[in-house]
Amino acid sequence: MTLAVLRDGLALTVAGMGTVFAFLALLVGAVKAMSRLALRLAPPAPAAADDPREEARRLAAAAAAVRAHRARRR
Repeated sequence: MTLAVLRDGLALTVAGMGTVFAFLALLVGAVKAMSRLALRLAPPAPAAADDPREEARRLAAAAAAVRAHRARRR
């Protein structure tokens, strides 16, 4: 009787692990397919601005955001 119970437990374990593996493999495939689809449908990224004034504005905005965050934490 004990051997039959162990055999049934092993069969159930293998079936459960196989089910989980199949689901995870399906999930990985779905995520990869959605990633490819998103890359195909996504608009192209805007070109980087080479204007130094634009870079200075972005740096000033980032510095202002950091100052505001630090002021709120006090």
